[in-house]
Amino acid sequence: MLKDLKQLGPGMIVAAAFIGPGTVTTASMAGAGYGYTLLWAMLFSIIATIILQEMTSRLGTQAKMGLGEAIRKKSSSRFLKYLSYFLVISAIVIGNAAYESGNLAGAVMGFENFPQIFGTNILLILIGLIAFTLLFVGKYKYIERFLVLLVSLMGIVFILAALLLQPSLIEIMEGLFIPVIPDKAGLMVVGLIGTTVVPYNLFLHASASKTKWKDGDSLKLSRFDTILSVSLGGIITMAIMISAAVAFKGSPQEIDGISALGHQLDPLLGSWSSHFIAFGFLAAGFSSSITAPLAAAYATSEILDWKHGLKNKKFKMVWAFVLFTGIIIASLGFRPTALILFAQVANGLLLPILAIYLLWIVNDKALMGKHVNSKLINVTGVVVIIVTLILGIKSIIGALGFI
Repeated sequence: MLKDLKQLGPGMIVAAAFIGPGTVTTASMAGAGYGYTLLWAMLFSIIATIILQEMTSRLGTQAKMGLGEAIRKKSSSRFLKYLSYFLVISAIVIGNAAYESGNLAGAVMGFENFPQIFGTNILLILIGLIAFTLLFVGKYKYIERFLVLLVSLMGIVFILAALLLQPSLIEIMEGLFIPVIPDKAGLMVVGLIGTTVVPYNLFLHASASKTKWKDGDSLKLSRFDTILSVSLGGIITMAIMISAAVAFKGSPQEIDGISALGHQLDPLLGSWSSHFIAFGFLAAGFSSSITAPLAAAYATSEILDWKHGLKNKKFKMVWAFVLFTGIIIASLGFRPTALILFAQVANGLLLPILAIYLLWIVNDKALMGKHVNSKLINVTGVVVIIVTLILGIKSIIGALGFI
């Protein structure tokens, strides 16, 4: 077991990617507004994410392909091929550039009192420089180890916060296994699932698995990595929900981030409450600020058939574009509303399409050999596709302002 734990990597990168400031904020608002009631939505999200990410990991370890490469090779129709290219580049590159500003701004949310240079928080610049250095060096193992460290830090901060508050185990069990959607909670359920089942993670995981495990006998280890890492990420998100549920018990309300949640922890942690939560946001934003540019570069390089991976100049140009766009927007302090709106629509379209493509690809014996999907995985995969389709439609309708 200890030997296997030392081999963890691609799954942890996925966990680091989906636990960003947006997830922390959404989970905090879900717990504050609805208590333990929506824990079942996170449990479903974990299961759905494991199913999809296990397929991408299997694609990377057994077929030795990234998802973008597999889509390119399987797309015989010119229309479908160019539609796929457009959606991937739109949703992953442009979308991640827009979201990167939120990752960076969220990372420094609890550190507004840091010194500034040219009107920009020095910590934000420092995070950008560390992310740039890790990506520019192009050593996969350094990126992986750094992100494993950040996920571990997030786990300690948020799980410890939840445990210290002594939540009700009975109410947690009810929230986990009795699905209930309170009035006006539909969009919150969509939000919780949408922050966990993330399109760009499918590209990131397949490519990271291909890079990490060169040996074809690594299937068992990659599955262990996926299940453990995604489960840990889900538990961290649940811990955030539980902390907020306990803190706001008896007075459910919406919260506006760190400060409101921190004040509710004052009786337990005193003056350390805001700092405690702030470090969790720092780790969440920091991890996502690295994975978002990396995923954009992987997706683009594979779909356009660029060679040499992390060392490729075009690969570096993509992640640099995403990272620096995020730094500039975060420094200026405004939200790129039009870009985010476009990214939400593109991601809403992309998620079910990617899920369908993925199911098609991993059932191809020419690519996967004996490692094609079992009937059980195919059935659960279809259920996940239906849910992602509904999620995508909701995302598009919500983004366009109809609900």
